[in-house]
Amino acid sequence: MSVVEVLLGIDLGSTTTKAVALDRTGRIIGRGITNTRSNYEVASRIVRDEALVQSRFELLRHAMAADPELSGIESKFIGSLVRNFRQRQHLEQLEFLESALHHGADAPRYAPNREAVKETLNHICQAMRWRVPSHFSELAVRKSDFFRDLAAADYMQVAEQFSGSRHASFDVLCGLFDAAILEVENAAADRAFERHAGPALEQMLATAPADIHEREARLRSAVESVGSLELRVLGMVGTGYGRQRLPFPKEQIRSEILCHGLGAHAMFAGTRTVLDIGGQDTKAIQVDGTGIVTSFQMNDRCAAGCGRYLGYIADEMNLGLHELGRLAQESTCSVKINSTCTVFAGAELRDRLSLGQKVPDILAGLHRAIMLRAMSLLARSGGISDEFTFTGGVARNPAAVSALQGLVQQNYGVRTLNISPESIYTGALGAALFAKRAAEGGNAA
Repeated sequence: MSVVEVLLGIDLGSTTTKAVALDRTGRIIGRGITNTRSNYEVASRIVRDEALVQSRFELLRHAMAADPELSGIESKFIGSLVRNFRQRQHLEQLEFLESALHHGADAPRYAPNREAVKETLNHICQAMRWRVPSHFSELAVRKSDFFRDLAAADYMQVAEQFSGSRHASFDVLCGLFDAAILEVENAAADRAFERHAGPALEQMLATAPADIHEREARLRSAVESVGSLELRVLGMVGTGYGRQRLPFPKEQIRSEILCHGLGAHAMFAGTRTVLDIGGQDTKAIQVDGTGIVTSFQMNDRCAAGCGRYLGYIADEMNLGLHELGRLAQESTCSVKINSTCTVFAGAELRDRLSLGQKVPDILAGLHRAIMLRAMSLLARSGGISDEFTFTGGVARNPAAVSALQGLVQQNYGVRTLNISPESIYTGALGAALFAKRAAEGGNAA
């Protein structure tokens, strides 16, 4: 059996847990992410397994690119294979969910109406299965890639249609789902590639174009070869908000500051200043030409100006978190926000709305206020040097990026602002690089 040696970094954030897998050369071959509400041990296992699954797809891509008979079709082939793989994975999790829902309905308190509740659950789960192909079609645009989010949206929508009696009320159905989804996440199955890659390939070949069918035997062999590889984890380092709860020895844990500094430098070698805005804290970091941290400032005493604050605003306005930035960009007159304190955010928000101020203008003001707090941290850490790298989940928010760009230019002049599409993985990448150093016998501190 062929062996591929892997180094793993895991970043346990307050809202999502991320993993990055490197090969021995330091090349990224896999990533994983979860928003599980379960414990950190479960979260780290889920992202570890997901990063290793992605690693197999990436190794398949490289194998195809190196094969003269398969080179040139790897992107189309793997894109289709992954969609079918994810669909089968989703259906498997739905089976777990249905079983957990019925198990929950066996509780004594449901005894008088158990049959009615279970019949309703059967209808809901069947309707959810019918929706799955639309989530994974080639042109599908999903609001989330997390099973919890997709399943919750489908379940709640369908449950509203099938509820209505006191025997299977909406509240009862919601309570059953909240308990069942944790069971599904805790039962996250390993060896997913081995179980689903073959059936996903058969599903894809059933409708594949001629150029794929002409290479069918070669493609089967490539998928089987990657599936049979042993991915041997040589080292693993953890970081993040929940790092002290990682199931790792202390010597395999590094601070968020060090990991974000090194990860940002690995993504953009010219990085000298890093701003990371995560779910629970904001970090302003200065690094040297090798990615070593020279100074930093961190706001971790409250959620003001972090992803958690934006999540609170989204909940108050009955919006999805992903919608805030887009709506803020529709603003024509930004509103000045006096406080970014999460405790008072709801009250100020309602006051602004009662005055007739428009939602996009309020949101634009909120994003600017968040970035002003970040600018204060950056100034205390040593200012903004060229190049400047923005990382964390909030770096995906276009209104936050726009507000930051304006404030940086206003206060420091023109600076190169780096934002990677994979910025949320920066801390995990830094942790993986520390794991690589340790495996090589170097200084991993």
